[in-house]
Amino acid sequence: MSNAGFNQFKGSINTDKVRYIADPQLRSIVNVSIALGRPLLVKGEPGTGKTLLAHAIAESLGKKLIVWNIKSTTEAIDGCYMYDTVQRLNDSRFGSEERNVNEIHDYITYGPLGESFISDEQVILLIDEIDKADIEFPNDLLQELDIMEFYIKETREFVKAKTRPIVVITSNNEKELPDAFLRRCVFHYIEFPDKDFMAEICNLHYPNLKQNLLDQCLKHFYTLRTFTKLRKMPSTSELLDWIGVLLKSGINLDELKKGIPFLGALIKKEKDLEIALERVKFQS
Repeated sequence: MSNAGFNQFKGSINTDKVRYIADPQLRSIVNVSIALGRPLLVKGEPGTGKTLLAHAIAESLGKKLIVWNIKSTTEAIDGCYMYDTVQRLNDSRFGSEERNVNEIHDYITYGPLGESFISDEQVILLIDEIDKADIEFPNDLLQELDIMEFYIKETREFVKAKTRPIVVITSNNEKELPDAFLRRCVFHYIEFPDKDFMAEICNLHYPNLKQNLLDQCLKHFYTLRTFTKLRKMPSTSELLDWIGVLLKSGINLDELKKGIPFLGALIKKEKDLEIALERVKFQS
């Protein structure tokens, strides 16, 4: 199994596909993970760019991205391979021009993890929102992520990674992850951006945004985040969406100083909207 050398993640990406800025600490920890050949476990508030990080790494290094979206019903074997017993049974009864019913391999399809293992070139594997699955799910992946191989019982074969993928795992901290799993990962918590760094992010997405308008947007945004009773704080992605709405609507600075228009682009829960409207009205 090849490690495919040590690729440096630059941290700042601005292409048609991905716009992303990683702070120096995140950029360094990504490169540590790549150098060590260990999965990078990323936690942080929803909307802080955990998922987008994997896209940025793939774009930066010029590598294919394979995404494994985790659900509550996902099992570790789903990421490795699937054996289609129903299709084989139907083909044995009715025949098939595409598959040989006596050849089990014709009924094996690889999942995202399996695809990353059999790839001739190194890929980026994103295991997105691992904490959505059952508590035992991370432990079921220990061997696959540690020694980079899995066993297909139907064919009695081991599938070993040709080239170790760069693995990014995201978690929203909905469940505690097992210690045995954590020991195998490089960990980073993405802190919520301060105003200066958030301004850099906004300017990356809206390079022609006027500074006074940006300052007013950030003032409103961080004011909302001081409302501690909100069940869901507005995130970076919602700020970017909100700015996009403001620009399309043609609102000027004077109008923006009077209140927070299109509040529904920032606040996504009914009770939070009531709290925000009351607080904003009180402060004005």
